[in-house]
Amino acid sequence: MADTSANGVSFAPAPAHRTGLVTADGRPLRSALARSSRRARRRAFFLVLPLLLFVLITFVVPIGQMLQRSVKNEGFSANMPQLSAWFHDNPRGTEPDDAAWAALAADLTAAAQARTIGVVGTRINYDMPGTRSLFTSAGRQARGGIEPPYREAILEMDARWGNPRLWSVMREAASPYTANFYLAAVDRTRDDQGDIVSAPAQQQIYGKLFLRTFWLSLAITATTFLLGFPVAHLLATLPMRQSNLLMILVLLPFWTSLLVRTTAWIVLLQQQGVVNDVLVWLGVIGNNQRLQMIFNQTGTIIAMTHILLPFMILPLYSVMRTINPSYVRAARSLGATSWTAFRRIYFPQTLPGLGAGALLVFILAVGYYITPALVGGSSGQLISNMIAMHMTQTLNWSMAAALAALLLGGVLILYWVYDRLVGIDNLKLG
Repeated sequence: MADTSANGVSFAPAPAHRTGLVTADGRPLRSALARSSRRARRRAFFLVLPLLLFVLITFVVPIGQMLQRSVKNEGFSANMPQLSAWFHDNPRGTEPDDAAWAALAADLTAAAQARTIGVVGTRINYDMPGTRSLFTSAGRQARGGIEPPYREAILEMDARWGNPRLWSVMREAASPYTANFYLAAVDRTRDDQGDIVSAPAQQQIYGKLFLRTFWLSLAITATTFLLGFPVAHLLATLPMRQSNLLMILVLLPFWTSLLVRTTAWIVLLQQQGVVNDVLVWLGVIGNNQRLQMIFNQTGTIIAMTHILLPFMILPLYSVMRTINPSYVRAARSLGATSWTAFRRIYFPQTLPGLGAGALLVFILAVGYYITPALVGGSSGQLISNMIAMHMTQTLNWSMAAALAALLLGGVLILYWVYDRLVGIDNLKLG
């Protein structure tokens, strides 16, 4: 007869070929526990499924589309199929023959009649500025058809059609997939032979913008640390009543419109603004020596430091609240100076919060758009402003996607370096 315990587990004698505990209904206990564990995992999965779908739809899919658009542009290949086929069948270095000119004439006529010649010209204009008008002008003339001989007829429209550089660019655009946008994003291009070379000096702008973006982001991160560390320490050591009041002042920027905060700094920092007026009144500077603190890098650093300062203070505060003050007192009692106790005892314990705050501020700074656009002027613009310009003005979404992908790659590299040096498990976000 089986012996059943209070929790329902039966210790019935097992057959010779079977050993182990069983449940009250005779099922093996191990399989019952495994089945229960699977049910728990399924319930947990269905609970997080809405959030998973939300992240997938709003985050993963858009990033995937951005990465695809950075290497894919069918503006030329889809609307110039015959010329694209000729480029595919003939290797680089082949001079355009009669078949190539005939394919160009047929595609120009078809694109003009389909009213897609502007799309074709825009695609070529991305790699060779000034050529969009060439295509649109040829499209107007080719709408009724082009009579042979095609080469002479097309060159009669415009002699630029014989430019080898134009044919090299059209060959690159004949494939819907290209890395040329990434090359342009790092100030590189392809010559007539297809070799990667440096872009002309007047077109080398993106490398400088990337360097400026990372430099200003580092400066903003360092400034927020210098200003935020004492505030976080004060928050962590004050009595709760005073600490809560000070915390309200720290969080106040979150409750104020970003546009209002940015325009307020314009009022304060302009040459006829409050700061310059006070300096003139104190006699620090003369009335004709007013400082230019806005519409440049100085204005960008000041305004963005004010906006991002809470993102440094809160992680630091969350870590400092947990540091036992007896550690520093013990170091002082053993003969350490205040600086030594801070440097060797207190500060190392704040590193998880410092790392989290620095990572947060830096990542937010490299992608900031509104504040540099309003207070940065020509010297305080970041790469995010160039991305926005390509999306809203030039409509070169492939270039914008390539720049954004490089920016994303830089942030991921930073994240990896932080994980290797500090460990992502040590992040304390507050």
